[in-house]
Amino acid sequence: MGVVYRYSDAELQEFKELIQKKLENARKELVFLQGLITRKDEAGTDDTENKYMSMEDGSGSQEREQLNQMASRQIQYADHLEKALIRIENKTYGVCRVTGKLIDKKRLQAVPHATLSIEAKLAKSK
Repeated sequence: MGVVYRYSDAELQEFKELIQKKLENARKELVFLQGLITRKDEAGTDDTENKYMSMEDGSGSQEREQLNQMASRQIQYADHLEKALIRIENKTYGVCRVTGKLIDKKRLQAVPHATLSIEAKLAKSK
């Protein structure tokens, strides 16, 4: 057998199921974080004593900023997973965008939205 240019349909289906589970979890996490942000916002609007305390120690706004950053990362992660699903549909999933070679299966299981092989990733970071 010659050079393998893509993963088989069965392998792509396995990756699809893995990614869909991760995407579902990412979306649940995002909803949870958005709920925390909303509660923080609501808690800070009416309670003047709480407002003054937050102004003094800055912890409320710092915590809100951390939650916003975490939510932003979840949105980005979900976006990467959705793009990976599109690559599965196009049968280009798992192909390194730099070398054109297949990305190692273990790497894809650990980082299912990866678009670079370890080889390309290491070369990029040099």
